[in-house]
Amino acid sequence: MNKILKYTAKFRLLSVLTAVILASSCNDFLDEKPSKSSDLVVTTTEDLDALLNNFSAFYSEGNRTAIYSTDDYGLTTAIYNGRPATFGMAAIEFSLWDIDYLPDDTREGFWRNEYTKIFNANMVLENLGRVSGSEADKSRLKADAHFIRAYSYFALANVYCLPYNESTADELGLTLKTGTSFDDPTERSSLAEVYTQIEADLAEALSTPVPLVQQGRARHWRTNTAAVNGFAARYYLIRNNYEKALQYANEALSEYSELVDYNTDMRYGRSSTVTINAGTPNAESVTIQFPYTHDNQQDFIDMIQWKEFLYFRMLNHESWWYLPSQALIDLYDRQHDLRYAYHMIDHYSYDRGMINPSFDWPGYVFFYKDRIPSGPTTAEMYLIKAECLARLNRVPEALTAVNTLRAKRMKPGAWVNISATDNNNALQKILEERRRELPFTQRWNDIRRFNNNNYAADDVELEKTFYPYTASNVTADQAPKVYKLPKDSRRFAAPIPRTEIISSRGAIVQNTY
Repeated sequence: MNKILKYTAKFRLLSVLTAVILASSCNDFLDEKPSKSSDLVVTTTEDLDALLNNFSAFYSEGNRTAIYSTDDYGLTTAIYNGRPATFGMAAIEFSLWDIDYLPDDTREGFWRNEYTKIFNANMVLENLGRVSGSEADKSRLKADAHFIRAYSYFALANVYCLPYNESTADELGLTLKTGTSFDDPTERSSLAEVYTQIEADLAEALSTPVPLVQQGRARHWRTNTAAVNGFAARYYLIRNNYEKALQYANEALSEYSELVDYNTDMRYGRSSTVTINAGTPNAESVTIQFPYTHDNQQDFIDMIQWKEFLYFRMLNHESWWYLPSQALIDLYDRQHDLRYAYHMIDHYSYDRGMINPSFDWPGYVFFYKDRIPSGPTTAEMYLIKAECLARLNRVPEALTAVNTLRAKRMKPGAWVNISATDNNNALQKILEERRRELPFTQRWNDIRRFNNNNYAADDVELEKTFYPYTASNVTADQAPKVYKLPKDSRRFAAPIPRTEIISSRGAIVQNTY
């Protein structure tokens, strides 16, 4: 953690835990609203509960690698030429897997933000033995904190470390912080040690007795049995352990299997009209139609109540444009797939300023313009179940699982249920469905695991054509070049921000490429 974070954290240890920040429109939906004064020392389990109940401290994932670095993100020379000012250097550098300039990007905060969550979890664990409260509450909070820590370490490992397998076990992992002392080591542990820590935290989290639904109300923003099982399913899928991933996906779905029916539960909401090519013979007004989920920029209630969440986490995009590649767009059945109708917003480039001269390209929109669900969901569980069954050669069951999801996403008709000629064909179609359902949020993790399993047919080698660039600008007057990320590239571990290396006084070592 950088010096500012350390300074702030020191005083948080001595004073009140942040109260839950909720708008008055919440009414009684989120009824756990601790009201602790700013000078109260931590003395009870209620104080610790206040920290973990503050969803605003935990939900956001500003993961630029996930947003920009896959074949879901479609930055091309043609789009860039449409309005170069639309794209910051971070978009270009992450999109092209840069290693030279990214370390000096002072706005890259994913490392710092996830370690802040880890610090909060450690603060709870350190104080459990000192505060008053029931043993049941302490047990619940303990599982909660272990889950938060496991989740953040896993998220960090999938960005800053190489994919974990036997050959990479001794590679550099993360700085493992299990306490709040500033004297704790900051050196990076081995990748094997990191995954040992994640599995230990996951084991503790699986002991939580808290169900997702309590008294008829789903608490999506707090640790619960469905959330932990859903995370475990994701974890073991990425580890290519299909039996365990299937086991935990089934556990999650056996508790909670709600799906949003896009035929009945989705609708259009706000629209926006812009004028393109003003002052020219081609001037016209164009309406951009958004789904209702876009409409509430500041109100978290609709987002938290999205009924497919097992655990409320959101990918957060600083530039407000999840720019879909042509390959991603082409995966959708535009006539029948309601995900395309509601989330792939036509003319979105006009909203981003490409109006004079106009350049027309869609954008992927879920909650407002910057947020996509990234926490485990019921939809993801059906996809994990389907994929694992297909990989285990249980094709009829796999197709049943994926078609259960498709029935809630497609207009009714013969096109809803996919069929397969063999096991490989089934897996291919299920993986395509997964990419349609989870663009940007899981694609980076998927490419990493595809390239590190024993099934060559799902390998992905990334390639993009774009202009040369420097630390500060794109040299669009030069010929475009081809950028590649081979399947065995060390760049599958993103560079650690240099500010973190400096603040550790060199104890944190940069990745090698």
